[in-house]
Amino acid sequence: MNRNTLIIIIVAALALVAAACVCMGAAGVIFFQLADDPITDFLDEAPAQLDDEPVETIPQQTQTPIEANIDLGELFQPVWESRLLLQDNYVDQPVQDNELGQGALSGLSEALAELGVDVADADIPEGAPSAAELADEAGTPGDARDAFADFWEAWRAVPYLPYEDPSTVSFERLMQVSLRGMVGGLGDAHTGYLDPFQLQQSDLSLAGEYEGIGAWVDPTSDYLTIVAPMEGSPAEAAGLLAGDRVIAVDGQDMTDIDGNVVISYILGPAGTDVTLTIERDDEAEPFDVTITRAHIVVESVSGEMLEGDIAYIQLQTFGADTAGELRDVLEDLLAEDPIGIILDLRNNGGGYLNTAVQVVSEFIEDGVALHEEFGDGSVQTYDLQGNGLATDIPLVILVNPGTASASEIVAGAVQDYERGILVGETTFGKGSVQIGQNLSNGQGALRITIARWLTPDMRQIHGVGLEPDVVIELTEDDINAGLDPQLDAAIQLILEQ
Repeated sequence: MNRNTLIIIIVAALALVAAACVCMGAAGVIFFQLADDPITDFLDEAPAQLDDEPVETIPQQTQTPIEANIDLGELFQPVWESRLLLQDNYVDQPVQDNELGQGALSGLSEALAELGVDVADADIPEGAPSAAELADEAGTPGDARDAFADFWEAWRAVPYLPYEDPSTVSFERLMQVSLRGMVGGLGDAHTGYLDPFQLQQSDLSLAGEYEGIGAWVDPTSDYLTIVAPMEGSPAEAAGLLAGDRVIAVDGQDMTDIDGNVVISYILGPAGTDVTLTIERDDEAEPFDVTITRAHIVVESVSGEMLEGDIAYIQLQTFGADTAGELRDVLEDLLAEDPIGIILDLRNNGGGYLNTAVQVVSEFIEDGVALHEEFGDGSVQTYDLQGNGLATDIPLVILVNPGTASASEIVAGAVQDYERGILVGETTFGKGSVQIGQNLSNGQGALRITIARWLTPDMRQIHGVGLEPDVVIELTEDDINAGLDPQLDAAIQLILEQ
């Protein structure tokens, strides 16, 4: 597998009763770890697309049929809870109720459209509860009544719409998509709502092991595309090849389905089968491949000695064990007396903030790792930890548009201190910090952008990214030919120092 082809790691499991996770690079989504209390040292990854998933692509949770009686106060408790969390924590204040109310209405309307109905189609009987009565029953806060008035007018129609199959519709699911729309009304791609299904996937995020087929994939193409099967994986044994496109999963058409959602269908407990319908360039017709999922362990750090006595280290993510793995790799490689180190952060979507501080501390002796700037103007500074193993050896860092978040913390500090040279393409520009908070009634969780981080020199990279010192593009022709001009340039820079 070519290093330059690594786009994203499928590192999640969808177990029947066990928690699981999905960890992807910056081209996709990375779900963040959540606990009972907010996590303040985690950088969510980019770009997040939770708010864009169509209803029919999300596994249905129909515990509450649309025609059944339901306690709206209990149902909507997570919505008002989320509103308060946003008002208390979101980085850009004040949070406007009008934006939240319109977002909730948009979420509900889009969900109904996916179900083939519109509120104008409702046959509301005389004597049905009014929108105001529904708002009261749902516990709508008094100061949000006007902002959510249009939402409750639309919700009033929900029980009386001509659904093709009412058994597949639930008040609970419609509340969830409304909540997702409400949070999406802020316009921040990194602040979002995770429904219970997505929360289940997040619980072991960045753990470095999962149950699935074992493949590197690109979720950004028209179809989920195999970049390369992992060595020794079920995907390799099944004969999957780079460039294979997954056009169906277990017979379900994946046309126009977001690649990150397709991944959730492929994941599953070890020992179970999944059938992928593959489209391959040199095959006249698509064909099916049935793969038995397995338990897969993925190391977040790998290293080797290149020709010319140059140490090469690749970081796949910034997980819970990355710092320790990096130190072990550094000790092994430094024992071979390299003349320099190439640190490959391409397509590394990030991870834990504290891990980023630990990683950059291996390469810079002392000083500041980054600053966090909060919505009230206060700033928190994170210092380097000292005792780094590689603080005085020539260093080149490889970056590209998939280098995001925690990876940019490392690259930004190295650039500010002129500790090394950045080679490649402009990074993603993910400079915000999120916390996670579980919601009541088992209704998932909220992630909230609480701050933006700055480089040691107080540079703002959010939405901008880091410009490499040496700009070199990696083209599709390079990849197809097995070439890596970015790595070649890094090697040359080390040899010249």
